[in-house]
Amino acid sequence: MIAGFAAAHAEHVREVPGGVVRAHRPARPKVAVLTGGGSGHYPAFCGVVGPGFADGSVIGNVFTSPSAAQARSVAVEADSGAGVLFMFGNYAGDVMNFGLAARQLTDEGIPAKTFAVTDDIASAPAEDTSKRRGIAGGFTVYKTASAAAEEGASLDEVVRVAEHTNARTRTLGVAFAGCTLPGHREPLFTVPEGRLGLGLGIHGEPGVSESDLATADELARTLVEGLLAERPEGAGSRVAVLLNGLGATKYEELYVLWGSVARLLAEAGLEPVRPEVGELVTSLDMAGCSLTLTWLDDELERLWLAPADSPAFRRGEVAAATGPAAAARDTPEPRAAAAAAPAPVATGTARRTAAAAVTALRAAHTVLHEQEEALGKLDAIAGDGDHGRGMCKGVDAALAAAEKAHTAESAPAALLGAAGDAWAAEAGGTSGALWGAGLRAFGSALPDDRAPEPAELAAGAQAALEAVTGLGGAEPGDKTLVDALHPFVTAFVRDTGAGGSAAAAFAAAAREARTAAETTAQLRPRLGRARPLAERSVGTPDPGATSLATVLNTVADALGTAGS
Repeated sequence: MIAGFAAAHAEHVREVPGGVVRAHRPARPKVAVLTGGGSGHYPAFCGVVGPGFADGSVIGNVFTSPSAAQARSVAVEADSGAGVLFMFGNYAGDVMNFGLAARQLTDEGIPAKTFAVTDDIASAPAEDTSKRRGIAGGFTVYKTASAAAEEGASLDEVVRVAEHTNARTRTLGVAFAGCTLPGHREPLFTVPEGRLGLGLGIHGEPGVSESDLATADELARTLVEGLLAERPEGAGSRVAVLLNGLGATKYEELYVLWGSVARLLAEAGLEPVRPEVGELVTSLDMAGCSLTLTWLDDELERLWLAPADSPAFRRGEVAAATGPAAAARDTPEPRAAAAAAPAPVATGTARRTAAAAVTALRAAHTVLHEQEEALGKLDAIAGDGDHGRGMCKGVDAALAAAEKAHTAESAPAALLGAAGDAWAAEAGGTSGALWGAGLRAFGSALPDDRAPEPAELAAGAQAALEAVTGLGGAEPGDKTLVDALHPFVTAFVRDTGAGGSAAAAFAAAAREARTAAETTAQLRPRLGRARPLAERSVGTPDPGATSLATVLNTVADALGTAGS
């Protein structure tokens, strides 16, 4: 998709590892505004890369956040000397991976910040806006922040504009039918005949409630009244308005609905400023729409109306960057890459440990591919249905990296570190980042020159738990993979400390993880994409906990059979 998009719009973008950036660098240093997230939402996010709008887009797999490595790669290509701002919807995987990339860039001397949009009023109450999702309202936030950057605002000022716009932006959406992931036969969710889902997400998440299918006038009233109920304090009468199609709603239908929306806004004393009606933030082939209002002040109106020229959004005339300075910047200046230190070599009985690690990853690879469809269905009940696919992409990359490291006779810590980095980079999403961090942390406790003692394996398991909880912020009871990982580590540390063999302790701890994963069915999610659909999730075990427990038990069997 990225290759075809870049080929079709070569005057606007060029392909880089992890996404796209503008075809031409700015004539002078400016803040690089980078939008990003999973695919499946075109024209968001890559469709708005160009002068006056975004400087680049970080593109993940379908409905899956890009990895930190992808985000960093695009940022390095887009940076022109004034810093980088990553902008995305408020989803755990995006927050985690873009946050990691921003910290890495800052440490490398490129100032970088992040901003998560929270415009979806259906996903959390007004008193808890920090937990709201980012959906189509992100388009307005990205536009004003990008325009401020184009005017030469500093990184802190661009962030301030994003915060200000976000605080004045509200979105409410409805779904008439679910979307279908590529390669799948069934949609992620269905809406009963004659009903609609209110409060949908843009990653294939169903609405938070259902109601009878309405006429255009009735639907317009539901959307407008829902947004007006959350009118920002002190807001004026001029509003930026987006009536957004989700992918399968025809423009003719949107214009019918817009007629009613426009009338209701006028009756409420609101004046739309350059309203946008059409597909701006889609969800593959989902039938549905959303309405966004952004209450404008003089600053935001100027930025909303500022010229832009991108593949999917054009407004006014953008001044061309010409002359020697612009031409000189068209070709990116290569950055010197630090030479990687050679990986430590396994010696003595540590070679058997490295081989056992490869055996474990091969076993994980087999079972995850066997369970891919089941894990996806489990995830689709209250999420976006991509967990099985993401786990398979992660383990594929991890196994390939581990086998390469093993051929080079790398020490166990280096081997698992390479496997973890590959898992995180290829899988993206929340689970990719967590599995990557966990594998690297576990490997850090393993010696290079001998087989590990049970106490060292226990320390590695504890380090993995701390890495996962430190990165994701989850605790037991949040209905995440931590609900399986925490009891596994607790049992493993306890049993190895009591003098039992590491293999027996691992197998027993894996069984406890499986029981704990099954028990998550009774929990209500407090984090992640399933949180807005908490009630729907009750009765179904958490996909992340389930896949972790499945892998742990399969690895226990494989290592037991191999005598490791």
